[in-house]
Parts: sequence; C-alpha cells; structure tokens
Amino acid sequence: MPVKPTPNTRIHRLARVEDWFVAQRARISVKTGHVPTVIGFRGFGTTERVRILARILFVHPDPSTRKVRKVVRGWRAFTSVPVVNHKVRVTIGERSFTVVSDRGGVIDTEIEVALAPGWHDIEMHAGDDSGWTQAEVLVVPPTTRVGIVSDIDDTVMVTYLPRLFLAAWNTFVLDENARRPVPGMPVLLNKIAANYEDAPTVYLSTGPWNVAPTLERFLSRHMYPKGPLLLTDWGATPERAFRSGREHKSSSLERLARDFPDVKWVLVGDDGQHDETIYGKFAQDFPDHVLAVAIRRLSTPEAVLAGARLKHPTPTPGVPWVYGHNGAELAEQLRYLGLLGGTLRH
Repeated sequence: MPVKPTPNTRIHRLARVEDWFVAQRARISVKTGHVPTVIGFRGFGTTERVRILARILFVHPDPSTRKVRKVVRGWRAFTSVPVVNHKVRVTIGERSFTVVSDRGGVIDTEIEVALAPGWHDIEMHAGDDSGWTQAEVLVVPPTTRVGIVSDIDDTVMVTYLPRLFLAAWNTFVLDENARRPVPGMPVLLNKIAANYEDAPTVYLSTGPWNVAPTLERFLSRHMYPKGPLLLTDWGATPERAFRSGREHKSSSLERLARDFPDVKWVLVGDDGQHDETIYGKFAQDFPDHVLAVAIRRLSTPEAVLAGARLKHPTPTPGVPWVYGHNGAELAEQLRYLGLLGGTLRH
C-alpha cells in the first residue's frame, strides 16, 4: 500500500491542488446522493499473504433499480470521484480484515492470511450493503517455478495510435468490443501458461486503474489467461507533478522478484517504447528471476506512431531474448530455444 506522507513531508504543489479538487468534488458527491462503492480487481499472492487490489469511487444508484452500478464504464471512469482514506472491510472465507484507500481511492495492500493454492472469492464492503463487490485472488503454489509478465498496449492489444493520444482514445472513445488482440498473442500466453505447471500470468501496464474493468473484459473476451492487472494511479504524486510509468513498471517487477523468490518470469513486451530497457535492466539486476524475454516487433506504421527507437538495446548475457512480429513468431523462437513445447498455430 502506498505510504502516506507525514504532516512534515513537503508535498508537490500539483498534488495539493489535486487533493483540494478531489475534496470539493467529494462533498458535492455526498450531497447529490452518491455512495462509496468498491470496484474490485483480481489480486494474487502466496499461501501466506495475498495482495488486494481495488478502487473506491462515489457512485450514484441507478434510478431505475435503486441499486448501485457496480461497473463504471468508459469516460465515466475518469469523471468518477475517488473516495480518499476510506476504510473497507475485506472478507476472505470466515475472516475479515480492514484496509484503507489511498489519496487516489486505490487499495493496493497485502493481507496475511493462510490460503490453499488456486483462485479464491473475496468480498469487499465500503460500509453498507450497497457499496460492496466480489473479486478474486490467485494464490500461487509454493512449487511454482515459472510465471508470465506481459505488457498490454501494442503487446496483447493493437492500438495503431500515438502514445500521446492512446489513453484518451482507449478510454473515452473505443469500446472493448472494437479492440483487436495482437495476432497469435492469446495462444502464445496460454501456451506458455500451460507449458509450465501453475504458471501465473500478470499484466503490467502504465495505464490507469480507471480502465481496469475495460481491460479485464477485453482479456476475457479474447481468451487471454486469467490474471491480475498491475496498473497505476494517474496524476500528481506527493513527490512529482506526474507519476512515472517507467518507475511503476520497474518497481512492480522488483516487487514480484521479492514476493516470489523461487519464480523465474517470461517477460513479454514490445519495442514501441521502454519495455526492452526496463526488462533489460531487471534482467541485469535480477538474472535469477528471468527465464526469457519475448519482444514483439511493431510494424512500420505502429513503430512510427508509437515513437519506437530505431536501435534496440543489447540483450542481457545469459538471458534468452526472442523477437517476432506476432505471437506465432515469438512462440517459434521460444520453441527453438527449448522453452516452449508442443505445436502452436497462428
């Protein structure tokens, strides 16, 4: 869970402005009948502790049913007001825990609880019967030795858009039904997951938590392996004017290495922005935690729009790197290295 600044900590000016603006909108939300509501995401962890992921928003009950809308879609995800520092009751089996949302309404915290390997249902309550939700957590078996970390934009989902406009288009305009998966990538990730016993799949992106429900529906619709999302909270932070996407990815990978010390990861990304650099640095710092790096090469139009570098970084010695334009080509390279068995069709 993000650390809250102490009263003596100097907070960035834009963060103070953002906090003031959110507080004003929260007062209006309460006056207009909006209620704190939990939007739950898939969590994951070990047999000793699990990481709970969710976001708390002020949501107005549907006037036709008098029930709270449990999913906030499209542009409304960005206009919704986060509920700051709000206590949420998490129920796992017969045990209950209390967690608190951060300044962006995000809950990202660990709970110490003994659970058997596999998927578990949990409930999260924002304080009354109307603001609750159900979610899932994946408990990774202690015998697991391989996992998958995959980027999203231009890796599993075709964008064809400049990075500058990507978030706005995907959030405000394009429905998940109209988005297209990268050819062969659903099969590739499923093949890797099936090739290694109990291999978890984690989707790591610089996208905001606002679009998590849309991304989950996209991944499910196109039959990608079920797994948790690790997104970020856009906007100012106590230390800087805008959150660093590269830092988010790097710190998330380092945390995976600490939380799962016996797991080696297949890192899947694209050459459009910084995946190669981030994965390369992680492989240098944590070579025992990387099984292979698989990079999707963008087409020429995609590369131009994404601002891709013309020069690729030098692969990390001792860590296999493979390149391909789609999932089938990447699978062929992994199979050639003996890291993927069976037959993969495009």
